[in-house]
Amino acid sequence: MIPKVFREVIDLGDGREISIETGKLAKQAHGSVVVQSGKCMMLCTVVSNYEQKDLGFLPLTVDYREKFAAAGRYPGGFFKREARPSDGEVLTMRLVDRVLRPLFPKDYTAETQVMIQLMSHDEDVMPDAMAGLAASAAIQLSDFPFECAISEARVGRINGKFIINPTRAQLAESDIDMMIGASADSVMMVEGEMDEISEEEMADAIKFAHEAIKVQCAAQIRLAEAFGKKEVREYEKAREDKELEKRVHDMAYDKVYAIAEAGSSKHERTAAFKEIKTAIKATFTEEELADYGGLVSDYYRKAEKAAIRDLTLNVGLRLDGRKTDEIRPIWSEVDYLPSVHGSAIFTRGETQALATVTLGTSRDANKIDMPSFEGEENFYLHYNFPPFCTGEARPIRGTSRREVGHGNLAQRGLKGMIPTDCPYTVRVVSEVLESNGSSSMATVCAGTMALMDAGVQMIRPVSGIAMGLISDAESGKYAVLSDILGDEDHLGDMDFKVTGTSEGITACQMDIKVKGLGYEILVNALKQAREGRLHILGKITETISTANVEVKEYAPKMINRRIPNELIGAFIGPGGKHIQELQKETGTTIVITEDAVTEEGIIEILGTDPEGIEKVIARIESMLFKPEVGSAYEVKVIKILDFGAVVEYVEAPGNEVLLHVSELAWERTDNVSDVVKMGDILDVKYFGLDPRTRKEKVSRKALLEKPEGYVARPPRDDKRPAGRDSRSRDTRGRDDRKPREPRKEE
Repeated sequence: MIPKVFREVIDLGDGREISIETGKLAKQAHGSVVVQSGKCMMLCTVVSNYEQKDLGFLPLTVDYREKFAAAGRYPGGFFKREARPSDGEVLTMRLVDRVLRPLFPKDYTAETQVMIQLMSHDEDVMPDAMAGLAASAAIQLSDFPFECAISEARVGRINGKFIINPTRAQLAESDIDMMIGASADSVMMVEGEMDEISEEEMADAIKFAHEAIKVQCAAQIRLAEAFGKKEVREYEKAREDKELEKRVHDMAYDKVYAIAEAGSSKHERTAAFKEIKTAIKATFTEEELADYGGLVSDYYRKAEKAAIRDLTLNVGLRLDGRKTDEIRPIWSEVDYLPSVHGSAIFTRGETQALATVTLGTSRDANKIDMPSFEGEENFYLHYNFPPFCTGEARPIRGTSRREVGHGNLAQRGLKGMIPTDCPYTVRVVSEVLESNGSSSMATVCAGTMALMDAGVQMIRPVSGIAMGLISDAESGKYAVLSDILGDEDHLGDMDFKVTGTSEGITACQMDIKVKGLGYEILVNALKQAREGRLHILGKITETISTANVEVKEYAPKMINRRIPNELIGAFIGPGGKHIQELQKETGTTIVITEDAVTEEGIIEILGTDPEGIEKVIARIESMLFKPEVGSAYEVKVIKILDFGAVVEYVEAPGNEVLLHVSELAWERTDNVSDVVKMGDILDVKYFGLDPRTRKEKVSRKALLEKPEGYVARPPRDDKRPAGRDSRSRDTRGRDDRKPREPRKEE
């Protein structure tokens, strides 16, 4: 029996639709939906165990996978099976997780999985823009204790007009690529990249996306009601004790406030707070601690957070003694590492990043192979966050999702300032050596300086800053914090990171934890971030103001040349013989690609020896050399034949032409070697293509004075057989041959 299917349709306003369907697939999951736009279809299932875990956090797993079959393709590699998630899939998981996680109750600790998979791909639909909608719609059909419906939408802008969920082709023309996550009431997450836009323009883009998200949230609610809204499950709530909470608060608040007000370093502050907590626990008996020791720790953290927030809101001071808009001391250095192509250290307070730059050819591009996108990145950034940077020792198990996400944010902040005519593939690697407050923004600053140190001609330098917000709904007070500490990252109502140039914003990432944040506050926060960015930018440019004109002597020099498509084969040679010999002879790396638009061959020459590069260029120019009809050229004899000499143009070595024996001199030449020798340099006149032989013709005798009394030989008898020139053969005595009699048929 075909199950009953429930369906809701969302109109995107430009002829496109998104449908949400349930009731047909994966009915044993606690909630499942199929979301479709065009031919793009994704299945989302959600399951949450009924047993609570003894944890202080929600064990939520958001998994997003793109199946290669969705695009009619096979997975790459030896094993034809999808394996670990790609960076693109990880980034989509993070986008969804950041919006869902805050909407579960803080005391809900059941193992929860949200699994989203792309089952059918459409070239005109970017599936990551619908992943948040799919996840929330599936949860709305479940019995999870979840606050409200949410959705995510991508917003672009072409010629000043905003677009919801643009196609990849439209995105290439857009000056904004932002993903916004929100409920019907509040914006909760923003991430994206921009072409140096203003703070007001960014706020307008968020508003536009939020209006579309409200429609998507309403569609989820209608679907859940039609399907049959389930009762929210009962679960074991966290234990509460109001008297204990007040007791801990009274013992902790004033002491924490005093330490926070004193302003101290991270380690001093951490040790002092630990002493307060230990002293409070010492006032309880062992039996009391065994009974509700966990609550004491929770209530202490709550009191600590309240004291620090109040200090900032009431006095305008922060944990390390700074004012709300004050930036920590900065020092930086370039050209620190002697052997790399470019390097820089950026240190801001207790956060330090060491960035390196490596220059390569198109062969070194980062290849992206996903069902929804295939392509290459000629600029990419990798971010590493080792345990020692926070004074910890913990297992290292490959690249974490956090490292992927932070590296992607820094890459998006910088990539728009890499000129399109940069001949190199550029790889930036950031090693975080210390961390207490936004190492990703330190990566942007270190990356900018390393790029300029490497000689990459950036359009403009980029800086980044991490910001925070503390607000009190009752009093209406709020404080925007510039250059937040690691501790401030957790106690605020919003944290956001912004990168940009002197002209505008290039990338951002926001997590908003307070409901109904006004756009006026958001714009004010972004403007304060601009002031901080420009301050940091000034510090960067004090160290290195413009990119080095040349790459370093030990860094490879890159030269690009173009040749007609028909010459590529000749340049490479049979089996790659010519190009391999040329690379060995010149000590260069030569890569040839084809321009799909002009159908020309693009030759990339990479090497550290300028002479080697010049030799390759000379070989290319020789191939491109085109003599003009009627002009004289100097040539060198490189081969002697019975019927002439092979010569090459002196100004284009390797460009050869036959100088026929009949064009050596006005007198009859019996032996070529009587007139020219190997290595001789002589002048010839170029006549273009010989209409008879269809080969290029040059002549030495045309430049010589005709001898007195010279009598030209009579022209060839036109009755002779056409075809190859037979003057070099001995044909005497053969002109009176009798015609052959036809063969008799047997």
